[in-house]
Amino acid sequence: MTGAEAGGNLLILVAAIVGLGVVSQLLSARFRVPSVLFLITAGVLIGPEGLGVLTVDALGGSSGLSTIVGLSVAIIVFEGAFHLKIEKIKQAPSAVLRLTTIGAAIALAGTAVAVHVFLEANWDIALLIGALLVATGPTVVTPILKVVPVRDRVAATLETEGIVNDVTAAILAVVLFKAMTVRELTADVYLQLFAERLGTGLLVGVVVAAVVWAVLQYVDLSPDNAPQNARLLTLAGAIIAFGSADYIFSEAGVAAAATAGLILGNAGLPYEEDIAAFKGDITLLVLSFVFITLAALLEFDQLFALGLGGVAVVVVVMFVLRPLLVFLTTRGDRFTFRETLFMSFVGPRGIIPASVATLFAIRLQTSEAPTNQAGADLLVGTVFLVILVTVVLEGGFARQIAEKLDVIPMRVLIIGGGRVGRSLAERLEARGENVVLIDEERTTLKQLRNDGFTAREGDGTDVDVLREAGADNARIVVAATGDDDVNLLVAQLAQSHFDVQTVIARANNPSNAAAFEDLGVETISAAESTAWAIDNVIERPALSNWMSELGRSGDVQEIEVTDENLIGERIVDVGSELPNGVLIALVSRNGTNEVPSAEVELQEGDHITLIGRTEAVHEAIKQCGKPV
Repeated sequence: MTGAEAGGNLLILVAAIVGLGVVSQLLSARFRVPSVLFLITAGVLIGPEGLGVLTVDALGGSSGLSTIVGLSVAIIVFEGAFHLKIEKIKQAPSAVLRLTTIGAAIALAGTAVAVHVFLEANWDIALLIGALLVATGPTVVTPILKVVPVRDRVAATLETEGIVNDVTAAILAVVLFKAMTVRELTADVYLQLFAERLGTGLLVGVVVAAVVWAVLQYVDLSPDNAPQNARLLTLAGAIIAFGSADYIFSEAGVAAAATAGLILGNAGLPYEEDIAAFKGDITLLVLSFVFITLAALLEFDQLFALGLGGVAVVVVVMFVLRPLLVFLTTRGDRFTFRETLFMSFVGPRGIIPASVATLFAIRLQTSEAPTNQAGADLLVGTVFLVILVTVVLEGGFARQIAEKLDVIPMRVLIIGGGRVGRSLAERLEARGENVVLIDEERTTLKQLRNDGFTAREGDGTDVDVLREAGADNARIVVAATGDDDVNLLVAQLAQSHFDVQTVIARANNPSNAAAFEDLGVETISAAESTAWAIDNVIERPALSNWMSELGRSGDVQEIEVTDENLIGERIVDVGSELPNGVLIALVSRNGTNEVPSAEVELQEGDHITLIGRTEAVHEAIKQCGKPV
């Protein structure tokens, strides 16, 4: 084969891999399962175990593949670190710190012991596998959370754990790998290796980040192309940091990429949103390319060779270590038992373990030592087996697990993304509810999505559109369009086809309000609401001003009393324990509402209305019960 023919074949192969990667991402969005599942399937399909189109030689041999995987790991790690915001870590529950320290240590040690016992692996390979399988990773956790809209505290814990562990696991694995390739390893040599790689990575990462930051801050990048140049400069910084550090000390590049990403992500860069979006797209392409390539090079013999020992390792990782570390590290953070159980079942492994394991395996296979070659097969087989099983079971069935455990909070569907629907969505999302907007107008949809709302295109009077948006699990459906006929039909469909607890409709014409109410629909008349607000300004200006201020900086929430410690307590005693700036305004019991006196005792199932500053109300909710 001539050089031109080989180059043409490689070009076609790369184009096919990228195309399969994009298709996998689209299928992931369509069927709401992690894209890793489709990427692995595509890789196996075109690899030696399938059509045999993709081989190591087709990608330039082990050296070429090692370079491709190494650069890809750099970009992926940089992306993860770039999104690791210090403020987000501060806002996340304290369980995150324990999960990423104590939990990671339990995962590493437990996995290493399981691999050593069940697969009879040497301790160096066992520890390396344990370090890699610490990483849950945002590339598989984030798609799950898009499908399973759990409460903010649960999502923040899982996402932050994935981002932190992705970076730390990669760096730890790099140090362990370098240590295992040294024939005579002592404590002094190990510390030297660790200091060299981590120290070099930190230094190079800081220098590269400082240069990129200085250029973006003080150099005119051309007004016409400044955002584009900023994106390219940041991407170049990730690659330069990795390459420079790896040139100085092999395996130091990952630490450098992580350091540069962490610093730049928290440095307040100009055009930060453009950079984050651009790097996200690049990472998706790189992730797709690498995962398909790695899966294509996976040989089934490596999996089958693990036998029952491999199955035992997977069982220990999924059903022993994960629940153990989650329950130990999330105690005292106001997670319910069901939420803790859900987090125990959501720990799929993803791209970092796969790519780094393959990178190490390539380097071990080039060694002449038979033990290293055997270790390479064990490394790749074990890591990929855990990834396959956890992605399929935990990723594919996450929605069903969440529904069974009842950890999905209130879902609100708003039909109509105009001013009314949008304003309502803003208020609900500020309180942590899961809101989905439905609208037919593409311009409106584009604006909503650009502003961060979850918006679906479609006709709200179509049952299939409502079901696709989650009406089966919605507790509230709000018909907020400017067309009363549409709102009335939406209300009828929500009541007749779905088990919706509350249906609220906007009546644009006051004369239509009676028709809505005859259907048992909670009705808000736009005209009457406006008149009521104007009347308040005229007759009750102080109350009107207070209500307006409450809408900006306060909140009103109705919750159900579920805490056993509150049942039988008097209002005066409960009120004294609530945060400053919040009051119990109403108590609802057996269909009656009253402004409670100080001596009223709370009963199980009572609904109490809290009013006050937003932060204080949210803190009070955690103390008293669950939102209605």
